Amino acid sequence: MREALFVKQNSEKWQHYESVRQANPDEVANQFIEITNDLAYAKTFYPNSKTTAYLNGLASKLHQAVYKNKKEKSNRFIHFWRTELPVLFFEHRKQIYYALIFFLVSCAIGALSAKYDDTFVRLIMGDDYVNMTNENIAKGDPFGVYKQSNEFLMFTQIGLNNIYVALYTFVLGIIFSFGSIVSLFRNGVMLGSFQYFFFSKGLGLQSVLVIWIHGTLEISAIVLAGAAGLVLGNSFLFPKTYNRMESVIKGAKDGLKIVLGLVPIFIVAAFFESFVTRHTGMPIYLSVFILTMSAIFIIWYVFIYPVKIIKKLSL
Repeated sequence: MREALFVKQNSEKWQHYESVRQANPDEVANQFIEITNDLAYAKTFYPNSKTTAYLNGLASKLHQAVYKNKKEKSNRFIHFWRTELPVLFFEHRKQIYYALIFFLVSCAIGALSAKYDDTFVRLIMGDDYVNMTNENIAKGDPFGVYKQSNEFLMFTQIGLNNIYVALYTFVLGIIFSFGSIVSLFRNGVMLGSFQYFFFSKGLGLQSVLVIWIHGTLEISAIVLAGAAGLVLGNSFLFPKTYNRMESVIKGAKDGLKIVLGLVPIFIVAAFFESFVTRHTGMPIYLSVFILTMSAIFIIWYVFIYPVKIIKKLSL
């Protein structure tokens, strides 16, 4: 890459780092890592240039700030969910949009496949589950599956399984992002066919009011885990100004932070599924309230709040 292009691509970031006074040590540390990566690149390709000298000075300035603020704040965990995670959502919003699109298309494929192939739902969900659900429908309790296990046992199993699925989806991203897309596709097809099954039985609205009590948070978190996988995979495919190893390390850190940040969401979703969803006879307004508030939270925390945080940090 020519030096002029390198400067053009990064000058705005450098000026921002130089002019904005960051009080948070984690933010300063992240800036220091970014600048040292740029400095390493400049030293390799433009060793005697003014750009290298400038970056060396900026790196020294940030280095001093890092050690000046080395002491960890007591509210580290609060800062992570209040600031750091939303900033990552903003920085990687394109991957979130892509993951959401992949997932919605997969859901549509699953629903259409179930509509035009009577055996498709059994292929995806398994004969045992379909037979059990048909028996429950005949008994007048179509969602009886949520009542069969002990609440605490169900909570533990579902929570651990969902966290495993999220980590698995994320790690698969190292396969050129394709692995995470495949995982999103599988989950999307499963959800689409599963949801169509209930609509075909005349239980569409009822299934939404019951299943999406926990599904709103659970499915949203799986999509975000897929986005984290895309962050990892794209860091390998498109390293930009970093060398490939540095880019992958940064992508892995960002993606892993996103997945770990989803753990509380999975825990709440598991709680809803284990302790709340089983009460299929609850008032409609209560069900609507829970799933609506869950959807509002996801939209606010993932898409709206990060924009506000970025604007605040840029002042």
